Amino acid sequence: MQDLVQLGVDPSSHGPAAGRPEPADERSEASLHGPARVPDGAGPAGTVVYCRGVKALVTGGSGFVGRHLVAHLRAEGDEVAVCDRAPADGEDGPAFVTDITDADSIAAVVSETRPEVIYHLAGWADVGGSWKAPVEAFRANAEGTLNVLSAAADVGVDRVLSVSSADVYGAVAEDELPLTEDSPLRPASPYAASKVAADFLGLQAWLGRGLPVLRVRAFNHLGPGQTDKFVAAAVASRIARNELDGGDVITIGNLSARRDFTDVRDVVRAYRLLVGKGSPGEAYNVCRGRDVAVQDLADRLLAMTRRPMRFETDPALLRPVDVPVLRGDHSRLTAATGWEPEIPLEQTLTDLLDDWRTRLSAAS
Repeated sequence: MQDLVQLGVDPSSHGPAAGRPEPADERSEASLHGPARVPDGAGPAGTVVYCRGVKALVTGGSGFVGRHLVAHLRAEGDEVAVCDRAPADGEDGPAFVTDITDADSIAAVVSETRPEVIYHLAGWADVGGSWKAPVEAFRANAEGTLNVLSAAADVGVDRVLSVSSADVYGAVAEDELPLTEDSPLRPASPYAASKVAADFLGLQAWLGRGLPVLRVRAFNHLGPGQTDKFVAAAVASRIARNELDGGDVITIGNLSARRDFTDVRDVVRAYRLLVGKGSPGEAYNVCRGRDVAVQDLADRLLAMTRRPMRFETDPALLRPVDVPVLRGDHSRLTAATGWEPEIPLEQTLTDLLDDWRTRLSAAS
């Protein structure tokens, strides 16, 4: 999940329904365990063990998380195709320009690439912007997800990992933390409502069509390459800009919110592990399991500046509704895959700021 925190840039699965096709586990065992592939390790009983050399399609593969995921998959030996609304600079594999709200277009991509696995990352990511464009956000996240799942089911894809957001949990009290996958869904923004719809479309595709879907509820993630529409990157970009231009003011909104931040490189590692070892129809939180005040995160970045700077609140950067605190529990993910977050937050912030320094310096 990405959260534009006040910067102004700002169930258990029960198998397929009676009379519907059986899930593709049998097909997946054959296709994912070909003789030329080397198993990465044993997964839980009844799940497919991920192997090297799997054909994958990444929707939204030109975006922040998509680029990290594509790089990780290729490093692990997978054959990756990418689709996005805009082509990625320097993409060295099959790339398709398409919009997931165009059902025929995404169906054609899936039919041509015939992936064994789809990582569905594409969609509307701007929480604050969803208040101004709720229909567009819902179309991208709900209708777009429906189109991807329908295309996957028609072709017979072995696994789909569909990325939703921890924003589906909405406003929670301290005594409800940490959030598990069984916590109630109480969306507080149009973005969150669209992600609830996408989440349940994934469950319906498994129950109704037998399509093996892994549902991910991602908490905040950050790292190098992130757009300045998101909280940490926005602060980092303004610091880097000030270092170049001699400025000393970093405009902000309300930094009191607390979020569960994970390095994007740890996040994409979790995604690949889940595709191989997760249970179809299940939901999984991807998070660090600790909440950090956005103010603390901003202060850590401020301490890395090369010249004195200060924060200045801009009321125009406030959002209509903000979720005070989110902290997740990744026990289900860890039990299924053995995943644990590895990259310390301080290293993530250092890499993020250095990335913005490099980008802005190259552009100046």
